[in-house]
Amino acid sequence: MTSTPVEHDLDPALFTATVTSLTHSFGDSTRRKIYLFLRENPGATAATLAEHCQVHANVVRHHLERLTEGGYVTFDNVRKATAGRPARGYRVIDDSLAMEGSVRRDALLVALLEMALERLGPDASESLAHDVGVEYGRTLAPGLGAGDSSTRSVKDAMSAIAGLLTAHGFAARPDETNANAVVSENCPFGSVATHHPVLCALDRGLIAGLLEGLGHGRSTVTLSSRARGDDACRVTA
Repeated sequence: MTSTPVEHDLDPALFTATVTSLTHSFGDSTRRKIYLFLRENPGATAATLAEHCQVHANVVRHHLERLTEGGYVTFDNVRKATAGRPARGYRVIDDSLAMEGSVRRDALLVALLEMALERLGPDASESLAHDVGVEYGRTLAPGLGAGDSSTRSVKDAMSAIAGLLTAHGFAARPDETNANAVVSENCPFGSVATHHPVLCALDRGLIAGLLEGLGHGRSTVTLSSRARGDDACRVTA
């Protein structure tokens, strides 16, 4: 009788690190260029970044807003030699974030993630994806102004969350038919989510964690997704 080969145990920490790394990915090349430039040149202004990226300053300001909402970048006012409003000098918040190597390493991470999902099985994968989303959402909440949560409605919180998700490559927007819902037009995981719909639990957990971090307690969050055959990727609180 032939014995079945024993699969190597998968370290949940490896799965968590992989998903978190992918979540950190930036969906726009200009945004990545801005972030990487700021890592090496803290205090750069929007004008300097526009020259570096060869785009209009207003385009840079849009990406800086998204990076700030996402908790990646902050700014300090810089005194100007001439009269007028002080300029903003931008810098990354966590300069220890590992960015060595090409961003194209995402392809390798995706392959690792797919194998992790297959070895874990659907139930464990979905549970871990949800938990990763919750924990990551809690860490991002302070960047959305958690101190103002006492007067912030779920509707306002979801609007701010849509901006943060967009900064993470989800191309999210508030749902026009439901103020307590966010619709995502893009999935950072691409075809992997189609093959492994359990990854959609990460979106649900992410918003649950954000809402909890914003002072709304353990909110009940529901999810629909194209990967599961629904008409849209929508998370509702």
